[in-house]
Amino acid sequence: MITRSMLLIAAAALAQPTQAAPPRDIPAAIYTDPPHDAANPARMEVLHIPSGGVEINGVAYLAAGRGPHPTVVICHGWPGNEKNLDLAQAVRRAGWNAVTFNYRGAWGSPGAFRFAQNPEDARAVLAFLRDPANAARLGVDRARLVIMGHSMGGWVTTLVGGADEGLIGVGLISAANMGVVRGLDREGILNMARTNAEALAGTSPERMAEELDTSRAAFNFLSAAPGLARKPLLVLSSDDGLAPQTDALVAVVRQNGGTRITTYHAATDHSWSDRRIDLAAQVIRWLDGLEAKAR
Repeated sequence: MITRSMLLIAAAALAQPTQAAPPRDIPAAIYTDPPHDAANPARMEVLHIPSGGVEINGVAYLAAGRGPHPTVVICHGWPGNEKNLDLAQAVRRAGWNAVTFNYRGAWGSPGAFRFAQNPEDARAVLAFLRDPANAARLGVDRARLVIMGHSMGGWVTTLVGGADEGLIGVGLISAANMGVVRGLDREGILNMARTNAEALAGTSPERMAEELDTSRAAFNFLSAAPGLARKPLLVLSSDDGLAPQTDALVAVVRQNGGTRITTYHAATDHSWSDRRIDLAAQVIRWLDGLEAKAR
């Protein structure tokens, strides 16, 4: 016998919105938490990393499960409002450690901000993770390290990744060639510096503009192409006006014999504001490919 209460329950069930299944090409780590591992739980650790006579701030998002785990270092841009922490979380769900950090003079790290120091800070992070004691404490596989960067962090990534033969991959997200600065003159660079000065200590828009203007040749990331040609390279670009810069880098890497290049362009802004899931999917699929080749 069908009762009134049964009809009400059925009506309520029909009123619930139907949740669409995730697309098959989206990695499960985008939308699924890993099983809880009581013995080796996922965790977060604050890091203090020696660099240039101070200790810069970092955060390690450490994957669940018995390690050691492959690890991605994520470099933020200028000034670093978008730190891609959602990407770090997704990478961790995929079984990788993710380490983020702030350059000297940026976002509370001690010291004065200088563009030329930023690659030094990224190298210091890699050295910290390669230290046997730190690697053991954090569950880092020192033989499986990747560096990745967004915007100016992509420039940092090219300079560091091109010279580091111990990395298994290098990834760029809407990377900016700080040696080009979109072809701006000194006044144009100064105007850009004025809009990118927040949370940076020991500097000024004038100081940053001067460094960029006088370091165009030294900062040109095309110089890193020979080293990048020797390792897997991921290049993600967007509709922010910077794609021609990374297109030029890819062309020079290929000219230097690079064949392990993955490129992808998304119709979105510099921060991938409406393509965050797509961004994480592209990164995780590429990382999965590195792991498959390593096995």
